[in-house]
Amino acid sequence: MEKEKHLEIMRTGIILRAERFDECVDFYQRIFGFPIMFQEQQGDFRLTCFDFQGTYLMIETGGMAKDGEKSMAENPTRLRIHVPDIEKAAEHLKKFGIEPVINRYSWGSTINFPDPDGNSVGLRDEKTFIDQIENFRRV
Repeated sequence: MEKEKHLEIMRTGIILRAERFDECVDFYQRIFGFPIMFQEQQGDFRLTCFDFQGTYLMIETGGMAKDGEKSMAENPTRLRIHVPDIEKAAEHLKKFGIEPVINRYSWGSTINFPDPDGNSVGLRDEKTFIDQIENFRRV
């Protein structure tokens, strides 16, 4: 019997619809320095596509904003960005008016905060993520 084949995948990406489009584009570019791959506009519809470390993050118009962080019922997704040093990341965020809280767990450390539309963004230390992968492979 022939082994089942997987779907051939060429690229992966995340599309984030935003009501506060300009503020979100500025947020991801200014805080994280993601390079813009391209931008489009068709009537009222706009999008900006960022290089998201090997995949893409596309910000599009058409979302719904909320002041503060959206609840899990409003948006169960969190964008996760890994950093080499969570303490340095916290200091960096302070420069942009974000008051970071470092959450420390047995599996790693994170900082969670909302983007201008209220979407959840999380930073995580890369080393403990690599440790999790290596520990899983040993089992």
